[in-house]
Amino acid sequence: MIKYVALYQAPADPEAFDKAYLESHKPLIDDVPGLVRQEVAKVTRTFVPGFLGETAPYLIAELYFESKEDMKTALRSPQWQAAGANLTEIGGMELVAMFSAEVVE
Repeated sequence: MIKYVALYQAPADPEAFDKAYLESHKPLIDDVPGLVRQEVAKVTRTFVPGFLGETAPYLIAELYFESKEDMKTALRSPQWQAAGANLTEIGGMELVAMFSAEVVE
């Protein structure tokens, strides 16, 4: 299994960002082909202040796929493109660092 992780910094208006993210962006991601599950979590505490730079992490989104091939297919899909356009619209692209990781459970 592989996961795609998006780590967001705190937005200028957290309430507006949360509303836009959960009501418009998350449902678009739910439609991405090959997605096994999506987890979204708010960061409540950072144990090593400054480790990720001056801005503390705010939100983490983890998208799980069965395989690298499934993730690659998802990243090329129209649904992924729509979600990316939406993330730009809601201001999330300026806040996010993205990476993938292989699950080693």
